Amino acid sequence: MNSSARGRGRVFRIVGCAILTALSTLAGAGEQSNSQVSTRHTTEASATQQLDHQTSRAARWGLDDNEWQRYEVLKQGIRGSVSAATLSPIEVLGIHSRSTEERRRYAEQWAIMMREDAERILAFQRAYDEAQRRLYPNGLLIDASMLNAHKTDLEALEKLAWQPTDRVLFFTDTQCSTCDAVLERLVSQLAQFSGIDVYLINVSPGEESLIREWAASKQISPQWVKEHKVTLNVDAGARDRVAAHTGQDGQALPVLVLRRGDQFTPLPAWRF
Repeated sequence: MNSSARGRGRVFRIVGCAILTALSTLAGAGEQSNSQVSTRHTTEASATQQLDHQTSRAARWGLDDNEWQRYEVLKQGIRGSVSAATLSPIEVLGIHSRSTEERRRYAEQWAIMMREDAERILAFQRAYDEAQRRLYPNGLLIDASMLNAHKTDLEALEKLAWQPTDRVLFFTDTQCSTCDAVLERLVSQLAQFSGIDVYLINVSPGEESLIREWAASKQISPQWVKEHKVTLNVDAGARDRVAAHTGQDGQALPVLVLRRGDQFTPLPAWRF
């Protein structure tokens, strides 16, 4: 092969290598571009989903996106530090209202939601009571055979300390001022025990509106009812059955009974 042919061969090899290098570079750039596009699309999709989720949560509380964003900001400040995590967005915005009109609007919005929630809770309570009567027509919610008929002396009562699982049966009526005072002091200790089961002796089944009005007047939180910290019940003879086995027959209202496990012990109102 002459020198001219060898020269042309070297030129072809050099050109070929250059073309391959250029193609490889273009392929790499294409892959990088595709990766960047994919990453951008993923980021945009994630942002869209987050925005949709935010809008959905705001709508559930009757708020718009701007109100929800302000709520999120307020949570990062003093409100998130000093208030319970269960404080609702409406309450947070209401506490930090920027005008009287804004405060009034949030207060009305919260009042409507609480009323609707209380009605749902009472509707379920009615369904539960009906189910109890239908499924257990001959059974008692409070089993008299399990009641502790032994009276507790004053010294033991003075030393009595709440246990986390304790519940108090509280028998009252809607027109008892003494009962109201005792209930208020009992509620102030609610964090120390499981809860209070209120029995209204002058309310009949079907008069749930009276129960609702009474509970509202005593500032019983719908949240307590929802969490079963407080239950609202029609007495339907429960007081007489309990009192007969705790030695509280004929006792003036309120009648209080401590339920600790399977034991029922009378509690005098003077203790509160």
